[in-house]
Amino acid sequence: MIFDAFWSPIILSLKVAALATIIVMVFGTIIGRVLARSSKRYKVLLETFFLLPMVLPPTVIGFFLVIIFGKNSPIGQWIETLFQQSIMFTYWAAVIASTVVAFPLMYQSAKTGFIIANEQIEDGARDLGATEIQVFLYVTLPLAFPSLLGGMILSFVRALGEFGATLMFAGNIPGKTQTIPTAIYMAIDASNMSLAWALVLTTVGMSLIFLLFIQLINKKVISS
Repeated sequence: MIFDAFWSPIILSLKVAALATIIVMVFGTIIGRVLARSSKRYKVLLETFFLLPMVLPPTVIGFFLVIIFGKNSPIGQWIETLFQQSIMFTYWAAVIASTVVAFPLMYQSAKTGFIIANEQIEDGARDLGATEIQVFLYVTLPLAFPSLLGGMILSFVRALGEFGATLMFAGNIPGKTQTIPTAIYMAIDASNMSLAWALVLTTVGMSLIFLLFIQLINKKVISS
C-alpha cells in the first residue's frame, strides 16, 4: 500500500509530463518559428495570449478548462458523445492541464532560439539550392536546438509540478489522476509526513537534475 502510494503518483506524473512535453514541443516549435520573425500586427496579441498561463493563477486556468471542456460546453458535450464519457477527472484532463501551463515556456524558448538563428547562414543555404524545408531541418533547427532543448526540459519540469489546474480539472483520483503535487497535498492533509517528505525530496531531486542539465547546455552554448 505504501509502495503504491509513493510510486503511483510518480509514474503517473512522469507519463503526464512526458506527453504534455511532446505536445508543447511540437506546437511550441511551430508557433515559435512562425512568430519569431513575423511583423504582423496581431503578433503582440497572439504572444500575450500564449504567455497568459505564465501569470494566471493555476486555479484560474483550471476554471477556464472546466468551462471549456465541462459537460455544459459544446466541446465537452461533443467529447462525451464521441467517447461516451466526460474528459474531466481523467488522465487526459491531467495532460491538458499540464500542457496549458507548460506551453508558454516552450514557446518562449523556441521563439528565442529562432530569433538568434543566423539568417545569413539560412540565406546561404537557399542560394545553394536548398528548399525551405531543407533550410529549416538542416540549418535553422540545429542552430535553435539548444534553446529548444532547454524549453523542453523547462516544460517537462513545469508539467511535472502542476497542481492547481490539475486538481480542479482532473481531480485527485489515486492511480488515475493523482500526480505528485496532489499526492503531497493529500499526504500532508492526512498527516502522513513520511510519504510527503519522500515525494517532496524525489521531486526536488528530479528538478535539480533537469535544471542542472539546462545550465550545462547553456554553458556549452556560451563557450562555443
